[in-house]
Amino acid sequence: MLRNRNVWILLAGEFIAGVGLWLGIIGNLEFMQEKVPSDFVKSLILGAGLLASILIGPLAGRLIDQLRKKTVMLASGFVRAFSVIFMLIAIQQDSIIWMIVFLIFIQVAAAFYFPALQAALPLVVKERDLLQLNGIHMNVATLSRVLGTAIAGVLVVQLPLSTVYIFSLVSYLVLFGLTWLLVIEEHQPAQLPSEGKRSAGFKEVFPIIKGLPIVMMTLILTLVPLLFIGGFNLVVINISEIQDSSAIKGWIYTAEGIAFMAGAFVIKKLGEAFSPYSILFTFSFVIGLSQLILFFADIPFLTILAFIIFGFAVGCFFPTAATIFQTRIPKEFHGRFFSFRNMLDRIVFQVVLLMTGLFLDLIGLAYMVIIFGLFSLIMTGVFYIRFIRLQNSEKLAATPGGMIK
Repeated sequence: MLRNRNVWILLAGEFIAGVGLWLGIIGNLEFMQEKVPSDFVKSLILGAGLLASILIGPLAGRLIDQLRKKTVMLASGFVRAFSVIFMLIAIQQDSIIWMIVFLIFIQVAAAFYFPALQAALPLVVKERDLLQLNGIHMNVATLSRVLGTAIAGVLVVQLPLSTVYIFSLVSYLVLFGLTWLLVIEEHQPAQLPSEGKRSAGFKEVFPIIKGLPIVMMTLILTLVPLLFIGGFNLVVINISEIQDSSAIKGWIYTAEGIAFMAGAFVIKKLGEAFSPYSILFTFSFVIGLSQLILFFADIPFLTILAFIIFGFAVGCFFPTAATIFQTRIPKEFHGRFFSFRNMLDRIVFQVVLLMTGLFLDLIGLAYMVIIFGLFSLIMTGVFYIRFIRLQNSEKLAATPGGMIK
């Protein structure tokens, strides 16, 4: 797999663009921290871009299935690079409105790019290599996040904020150039549904999800880590304020990122020893525990420990979930399924972002993480029981006596 030219192009592009993405995210936080005092208002601003990506999701799914994945990735890469211009205008004019325009454009580009990328991965490697590739891909994304946040932490102190975004723009242009080099064999006519079915959009995907309990269970379980990730940046800002330390933000991102890479590194070995659902339920439970530990967010050691546990758990969880989706869902529906999943993720992000901002203003971080942690543990327990019952019913149906009954 590692001799595959396309794999290296995708990984190199993910790394370079990931550094640029996190330069922009840290720049966004820095810009908002100076201009917007309320956590809830910050969440509304960040939510504007997410809302735009949700609305464009059905169209993105249809186009990804109708067009070549490389074409979609190139177009979305161009829009992502172009969007940085709006943020430079926002800085120059000291305007939150232009920042919102920037967030809308960059999130719309992401609504096309990431589902297209997920649909492209099964086309560049064999099915047996998907779990390993998903783990490596997520490790590269995390490494770029660690490096991007570290570089951004230095740059926002040493250089004007506009310079940070120029570096981000350069990385997006490099990604655009690398995407041109991809050679993906797509037998487009064989993969596309008929014209009548195309217009149905997500309606064609729902029966498939409903008919595959393993996909449905995985889709629901992904809500548990998203409950933490949705308000991640606001939580980091709040912890920084509680501990009166700007440095803790860098430590949190670094510790969580390294732990994530460790999880994604060992997932192939875990996948050989345990079933996918043993992995998903176990680490879903661990994610809930990591949220509860943040009740002690005023203690730096326990704060870092919570994010290390969370990072490792998510590093094992997401590659497993991605592999299940890529292997269980028919390839001709990948564009719409991953767009649907992307849209669902962003809806959850939107809700969690608003809830996080509101809870931080009303009840504070300590009580918020107790609520989120208990909700995660209860959700995991409920769906684990449902999964066991489903397994038992399938075993019963598989026996001659069960078939008679």
